[in-house]
Amino acid sequence: MLFFSLSDWALAALILAVIAIVTAAGVALGRLLRKRSEALREPLGALQGALLLIVGLILAFGLTLAVGRYQDRRAAAIAEANAIGTTYLRAQLLAVPVRDRSLVLLRDYARLALRVSSELPGSPAMARTVASERAIQRQLWGLAGEALDAAPVANAPRLYVESLNDMIDQLTVRIGALGNRVPTAVLALELLGAAAALGLLGLYLSVLGRGWLPMLLAAALVTMLLLVTFDLDRPIRGLISIPSTPYQSLLASMNQPPAGQPSK
Repeated sequence: MLFFSLSDWALAALILAVIAIVTAAGVALGRLLRKRSEALREPLGALQGALLLIVGLILAFGLTLAVGRYQDRRAAAIAEANAIGTTYLRAQLLAVPVRDRSLVLLRDYARLALRVSSELPGSPAMARTVASERAIQRQLWGLAGEALDAAPVANAPRLYVESLNDMIDQLTVRIGALGNRVPTAVLALELLGAAAALGLLGLYLSVLGRGWLPMLLAAALVTMLLLVTFDLDRPIRGLISIPSTPYQSLLASMNQPPAGQPSK
């Protein structure tokens, strides 16, 4: 939650600052120990290699977690949009006036689902939007009960109730996926571990009197990996976000005249 609450610029500045400070400290310490380079070369080389291997595994683990959660969020958005679309199609087969009232409510529901795509998970704005969605769900469920009472043996109301129930479930799945983030402890371990590995690399290269180019390349690569991992865990911010295309396409289809005919 600590990293998630930061803005994009603040997060990038934090990562760069931690990497730069620890790396610079390692380089400075290496210069002080350069006169003992012969004695320190072998132990520092072994320690630096082992630490880089461990940090590489940690970075890969964190990136895998972030990618998995990102894919879950995308899948949840597509599944919810499909569930709303199916419910909307089946609502067209209900008898009036339930049909017309349900179609209006479903359009409003789709607009709210699109709004969620641009709201910060866990924020008061999202909480209000989700509360509005829940209210529409209750109204739709009541209308579905009226449709069943009016035609207890008809297939259309029963199919509609089935898709409406799936639509209600998909909201819970989507909100859960948006709130399912990589644990802060894992992200902190990645950042601190990467900084420690780069600091030790800077110490080792400085003791040997090597140039800055390998150090800069390693720092740039690790920083980019960290930024991508953190960015994947921020659904609506940064360069990698969850597309709202499924909801936009859904709303565009809802603007067309209903294809179904009301039941007699």
